[in-house]
Amino acid sequence: MKIHNGRYQLSGGLDPLDLVERYQAPLYVYDSAIIKQKYERMAAAFDVPKLQLLYACKALSNLSVLRLMRSMGAGLDTVSIQEVEMGLMAGFAPKDIVYTPNCVGMEEIAEAVELGVRINVDNISILEQFGQAFPDYPICLRINPHIMAGLNAKTSVGHIDSKFGISFHQMPLVHRVVEATGLTIEGIHMHTGSGILDAGVFLQGAEILFNIAKDFPDLSYLDFGSGFKVPYREGDAETDIEDLGTQISQRFNRFCANYGRELTLTFEPGKYLVSEAGYFLVQVNVIKQTTSTVFAGIDSGLNHLIRPMLYDAYHEISNVSRPGAKPRFYTVVGYICETDTFGVNRRINEIQEGDILAIHNAGAYCFSMASNYNSRFRPAEVLVHEGQAYLIRKRETMDDLIRSQVEAPIGVEQSEKV
Repeated sequence: MKIHNGRYQLSGGLDPLDLVERYQAPLYVYDSAIIKQKYERMAAAFDVPKLQLLYACKALSNLSVLRLMRSMGAGLDTVSIQEVEMGLMAGFAPKDIVYTPNCVGMEEIAEAVELGVRINVDNISILEQFGQAFPDYPICLRINPHIMAGLNAKTSVGHIDSKFGISFHQMPLVHRVVEATGLTIEGIHMHTGSGILDAGVFLQGAEILFNIAKDFPDLSYLDFGSGFKVPYREGDAETDIEDLGTQISQRFNRFCANYGRELTLTFEPGKYLVSEAGYFLVQVNVIKQTTSTVFAGIDSGLNHLIRPMLYDAYHEISNVSRPGAKPRFYTVVGYICETDTFGVNRRINEIQEGDILAIHNAGAYCFSMASNYNSRFRPAEVLVHEGQAYLIRKRETMDDLIRSQVEAPIGVEQSEKV
C-alpha cells in the first residue's frame, strides 16, 4: 500500500477507503500482486534442476487464496485433514499436497491415505503403526535437527525440547522400523522455526538432512521447511533469499551428484508469501486521553488479530484517512474485554474518531487465528486481483454465530413444554 496523489492505494489504484465503504470495517484485504511478486522472487532464487514450493496454508487458508497459489504453480503444505480437503477443493492434485500433522491419531492419517496425498511422519510410534497398516504407501520423515532457530521461542520448532519431528539421534531405531515394515521413504523433511535471518541455520540443518538422506536409497525429495524472516517496518531486516538460494543450491546439487540422481528441493513458505500482502482495515471508535496515554480504540481486537498479544509481534499502523496529517503518538487498543494492544506509543498521523487505520502484515496468521471471543463476528475478506476487488469471505452474522448450537430445554416452564 503506497501513497499516490495524497491518498493510499493498493495495486491497480484501488483506494482502501472505497473498500471499507463497500464492505465495511473491520476488513481483511489481500493484494495478489504482492503474493505473486514474493512467489516469483523465491522461485528464481534457487538454481536446481527440480524445485517445488509448497504453500504452508495454515498462514491463510481461504479457498480463493489457495486457488491463486495453485495458478502460480505452488503445491500445498497442510497440517490437518481439513486443510487437505480444502486443498483438494481448490483443485490441487493429491501428489502436490503434503500432509504434516503432529500428535494426531491413526484415524486421521488413514483418511489422508484414502485421499492419496503425500504424508510426513514425525514420530516413531506413528511410524510403527503406519508401517504395519500401510506398508506399501511411501512416506516422508520429519526430522528434528535440534537447532534453536528464529526470533521467538513460541515459534521455534526444531530444538531438542520441541514436540515436532523425530530426533536425528533416533535414526538407528527409524531404520529398524523401516526394515521391519518394508516402508519406502520418499522424502526427508525438517522445519526449525519462524523469523530466520541467517542462511547458516538452513545450511546447518541441511548438513544434518544430507547425512541422514544418504542412507535412504529411494528418495525423491528433500524438504527444508521454511521460516524466512519478513520485514515488519521500514528498513526492517529480512532473509536474503537470493543469498540463501545460492548457498543451498550449490550444496544441494553437490549432494545429488553424490547421491546418484536428481532430487527435488522443496520449501514450504507461508508467511513469506502472504504476510506483506495483507492489510487489516479498522475504524477508530474513540480517542481516549488519560493522565499518561492517548488511546485510539478501534472496532476490533485480539479476536481478529492476536499476534501482538500472543507473540509480541510488531505490526505497522497507518492512518489511511489522513495520509498528510501531522504525526502524533497513540497507543492503539481493541474493544475486547482483555488487554488487547496493537501498538504502544506509536507515531501515527493525527487520528480522529471515525478514521480508518491500516494494520500492515496482516496476511499471515491473522484471519487464520481469528475467533469469536466475546461473541464477536469475524470480518469479511477481500482479494485485490488485477485491479479488481473480490469478496472472498462474507462478514459473519448472528446466524453464523449460533448455527452449530443446539438448544437444551433449560429454563423452559412446564407449561411451555406441554
